Amino acid sequence: MIKLDKESEDRSLASIKRFFDEQMGDDIGELKARLVLEFCLREIGPSVYNRAVADAQSFMQERVTDLDGSCYEPEFGYWKK
Repeated sequence: MIKLDKESEDRSLASIKRFFDEQMGDDIGELKARLVLEFCLREIGPSVYNRAVADAQSFMQERVTDLDGSCYEPEFGYWKK
């Protein structure tokens, strides 16, 4: 399961509580908010994580593929001047 640091967890819980209050008119407590957060981290978190890793991998592969074009320096060019 994905673990959040204390500050991120606290902010997430506050956001979940606010969402339920403003969008659903339901004032939920800390326990319910924590259960929703745990569900999201266990059920949805891996999909988001995997997509982020795939995006980062694709980004890096594009940069590595471009190395020949952007980092190539012609050899033995002194006598061509």
